[in-house]
Amino acid sequence: MNILFVLTSHDTLGDTGEKTGFWIEEFAAPYYTLSDSNANITLASPAGGQPPIDPKSELEDFQTDATRRFDQDSELQTKLANTIKLADVLANDYDAVFYPGGHGPMWDLTNNTASIKLIESFFKQGKPISAVCHAPSVLLNTKDTTGEPLFKGKKVTGFSNTEEAAVGLTEIVPFLLEDELTKQGGLYSQGSDWSPYVVEDGLLITGQNPASSAAVANAVLAKLS
Repeated sequence: MNILFVLTSHDTLGDTGEKTGFWIEEFAAPYYTLSDSNANITLASPAGGQPPIDPKSELEDFQTDATRRFDQDSELQTKLANTIKLADVLANDYDAVFYPGGHGPMWDLTNNTASIKLIESFFKQGKPISAVCHAPSVLLNTKDTTGEPLFKGKKVTGFSNTEEAAVGLTEIVPFLLEDELTKQGGLYSQGSDWSPYVVEDGLLITGQNPASSAAVANAVLAKLS
């Protein structure tokens, strides 16, 4: 199995002066779930090199077995520091794609033409497309072969309005993911705030929040088995 991970290169949280990026748990848990099942994983980002880590995801309250494993994994840290440029990636080379969340993707990957084309290529090739938490925002500008939103009429989830309100960023983020997925015809649903919740519809596999990360990866494995 060759699986592509696409991470954000965006590190600024709106006009707050605070930093953002990707959420470590949403990278580490799926990475180890897949790599422990012998998947060969390639890491990419729009700018290449080291993707920014959301500093809040490094706080003690948000540590898990997967993040602690990452902290001790110098090999993976080096691999992460050397992501390839997204523009150089071809869907033909991979069996599935996974997008970790964090707030960063809302600003750069949502509108990134290379990412949009890549997702559309995976879809045309019948390969799983997976994303967790804020990362389902990468679907918002993708189209199917008829020009309709790729996820229109399909079941999806992602970080909920109530979860965004709970972290105090409703007025900071460029849009509310739940609202946008719904507005464009996605059949949005959610589980309890902060609890694992994964939705599958055909090739699309989406998870609601950090707690859903490993479950999304397991769903990808099931699709590829």
